[in-house]
Amino acid sequence: MKRVTLREYSKRHKLSYFNVMKMVKNGDVKSEIIRENGKDTPYVLIDEAQEKKVTKVILETSAETTMSLKEKNLFLQKEIKRLEAELKKCLNKSTS
Repeated sequence: MKRVTLREYSKRHKLSYFNVMKMVKNGDVKSEIIRENGKDTPYVLIDEAQEKKVTKVILETSAETTMSLKEKNLFLQKEIKRLEAELKKCLNKSTS
């Protein structure tokens, strides 16, 4: 098993440092705390099986986010068209 710091792990998987901290605290990834220079430094233990699970979860959440963003975009485009039509009606009433 290889040991890496939280920052290295976050860079490797393109995650935020905060998300890696949450994963460590929730027990989603194996970790250990080592005392270096009088400070407790958390390290992530890299295991093949664990890495496969983590990359699978990362890919699933990114796919879900992409789909929901596309759906939100379509919804907002429809809402803009509806508001433009409503604005035209209001302008026609005020000029009449």
